[in-house]
Amino acid sequence: MRPLVLALTFWLMAAPAWAQDGAALVGQGKRLFTDQGCYGCHTVGKMGTAIAADLSRIGVKYPESYLMKWLRDPSAQKPTAHMPKIQLTEPEVQALAAFLASLRG
Repeated sequence: MRPLVLALTFWLMAAPAWAQDGAALVGQGKRLFTDQGCYGCHTVGKMGTAIAADLSRIGVKYPESYLMKWLRDPSAQKPTAHMPKIQLTEPEVQALAAFLASLRG
């Protein structure tokens, strides 16, 4: 019983830090969306150009794990995809996927 109590206590103490890290990752992803010029083809809300898909609610449609795969290599997920493969580091993929997954309209 005692190990369970200790584990639960640790989890409750760590949860706010994990939430803060998640919010920071989403913020990084939002900056990457702008810095990489994703708005040149995509819209999020009223920002961007409606050449490609509107991403305002992409987080409702796809889980973060799928978005990470998509960002690593769009044509591997959908061979007819028009989106180019963007050179992103793994931390950038994770941040951008976290931002996109947070978009729920």
